[in-house]
Amino acid sequence: MSTLRLEIVTPERKVYENDVNMVVVKGVSGELGILPHHIPLVTPLKIAPVKAKVNNKDVFFAVHGGFIEVRKDKVVILAEAAEFGSDIDISRARLAKERAERRLAQKQEDINSSRAELALQRAISRLETAEREI
Repeated sequence: MSTLRLEIVTPERKVYENDVNMVVVKGVSGELGILPHHIPLVTPLKIAPVKAKVNNKDVFFAVHGGFIEVRKDKVVILAEAAEFGSDIDISRARLAKERAERRLAQKQEDINSSRAELALQRAISRLETAEREI
């Protein structure tokens, strides 16, 4: 089966680099499944899990926004933050989700609701990613 190179890069480091059979991401216009020889494209990403199929095994990453660049045989994800699903501390992610939900429920002027909403999206993405790895 043919492969393409996947790189997941954050401002701090290269999180992942490997040959994969397929990549599935959530762009702002919907879900994208990318196979080798896909047409070139660049699109922004949502805060959502990313799935890479490697030798018939699924590997999941929590990706916190950014962009994806697709070339013929290479996919580069430039993310604000990214982590392996297996590295996620589920209890910490649950606490972050609960904290963000409480902040959003308070609806006070001194609470930055857009920041709390992003925190909630990140926590939900981390939980979804970790649960898929189990």
